[in-house]
Amino acid sequence: MRILVQKFGGSSVADLECMKKVRAKVLAAHEEGYKVVVVLSARYGQTNSLLERAYQWSDEPDLAELDVLLTTGEQESVALFAMLLKDAGIKARSFLGFQIPLISDDAFGNARIDEIDAASLRKALETYDVLVVAGFQGRTRDMRLTTLGRGGSDTSAVALAAALGEGTLCDIYTDVDGVYTTDPRLCKDAHKVDRISYDEMLEMASMGAKVLQIRSVEIAEKYNVPVRVRSTFSNDPGTLLTKEDSMMESVLVSGIAFDKDQARVTLCDVRDRPGIAASIFSPLGEAGIVVDMIIQTASRDGVTDMAFTVSRKDLKRTLDTLGKANVECSHIESAQNISKVSVVGVGMRNHSGAAGRVFNALYKAGVNLIMISTSEVKISCLVDDADLELAVNVLHKEFNL
Repeated sequence: MRILVQKFGGSSVADLECMKKVRAKVLAAHEEGYKVVVVLSARYGQTNSLLERAYQWSDEPDLAELDVLLTTGEQESVALFAMLLKDAGIKARSFLGFQIPLISDDAFGNARIDEIDAASLRKALETYDVLVVAGFQGRTRDMRLTTLGRGGSDTSAVALAAALGEGTLCDIYTDVDGVYTTDPRLCKDAHKVDRISYDEMLEMASMGAKVLQIRSVEIAEKYNVPVRVRSTFSNDPGTLLTKEDSMMESVLVSGIAFDKDQARVTLCDVRDRPGIAASIFSPLGEAGIVVDMIIQTASRDGVTDMAFTVSRKDLKRTLDTLGKANVECSHIESAQNISKVSVVGVGMRNHSGAAGRVFNALYKAGVNLIMISTSEVKISCLVDDADLELAVNVLHKEFNL
């Protein structure tokens, strides 16, 4: 049995005409001999509408009940689309997350998948040609509905492909025709890449690229699921996510990612003693605050400065948490007018000089670097918001992308 998982986002199923375009993609795959598992998001705007309604009813909606409400968006999508397929003579049926079942933990609003019982889907595929599955949703072991966080339908689709076994392909359809070297809205020279490694896509997703939810890429890499990012509105073959090969490693840089959702926190004159870092970052971790770049200055007279970045939406919570933790420092500073720009490429593992080229190009362009962090396949720089567009274009040109 040849199985293809196809995922379509909210803009792809926004209305009847969009759903007819999706149906054409599904029928084409069926005609090629595939049994198709279609994973759908809520129709465009539906999730936000449901959230607005929740906050009209409650100042602080209970997260578990909020998940019950939000899952109705995907339920609407799969029911309508299954009707559309049946009208076209296709043997189809819909599945909600709890019917598979897709089992998750109980982190309501941002649950993680524990396991998927794909046996029910395989059995259903013996009878039906197309299964229409609600993305973004699952259930706990004690039968509470959960959602997988923003972009969770990507994770649903890749996880289903992994659960359905080796050889199952996964196509993620969006309103763009693949992964670009950088955001075309910021750089007119940006272009689509044909192939990208899992590690490169992980870095680009973590650095702010919005094409795929980062957890979906993690699952694809862990279970070696071949994923294609394609457009619902064209026949472009898109971009293939796959394991690294020698051709990829010969390319120094694959793309320039950026993230405007950055805030910097600086703890000034922190006591330089064992355990101080734990006293800062343990409370933040317990509060569910994700810390990104961290820099500690050299010690001077027994004190040091420690700076780190968080999401802008977490800045107030971060400052409140640090205030309650009574960290030994003279004062705390914060800034929000900053962005992160990152050079990404698996080729950097085997080529020297990439960092020098990044810093020299930005220096010549007059871009000041506030913070720097690196990994095997990326170099990230924190810059002023006003310098972001210039930095992206300069680096895109520097590496001949």
